[in-house]
Amino acid sequence: MHRRNLHDVQRAISREFQTLISDAESLLKQTTGSASGQTEELRNRINANIERAKGLLKDSENSLREQSQAARQATEDYLHEHPWQSLGIAAGVGFLLGLLSAPRR
Repeated sequence: MHRRNLHDVQRAISREFQTLISDAESLLKQTTGSASGQTEELRNRINANIERAKGLLKDSENSLREQSQAARQATEDYLHEHPWQSLGIAAGVGFLLGLLSAPRR
């Protein structure tokens, strides 16, 4: 469940960032007719920043994917190496959650 939530958040951030980049690119295309020197320089800097942001986004996505796969693999390895301890931990957590969610008298 935690892994699914992490992926959902990762996808949402990625979509929002891609939307921001797309909007900035559209704005730059619309201002192409303004040919003053300062405007052209600003557009070039924004284009460079957009390209850098795209690269960072791709790197971040790859890094998060690798980290989540490593965490999943470490969890699976632990479960296979220590099945009884894992079962005890799960039972303990379930017991505690049951105590916390029980109605107070």
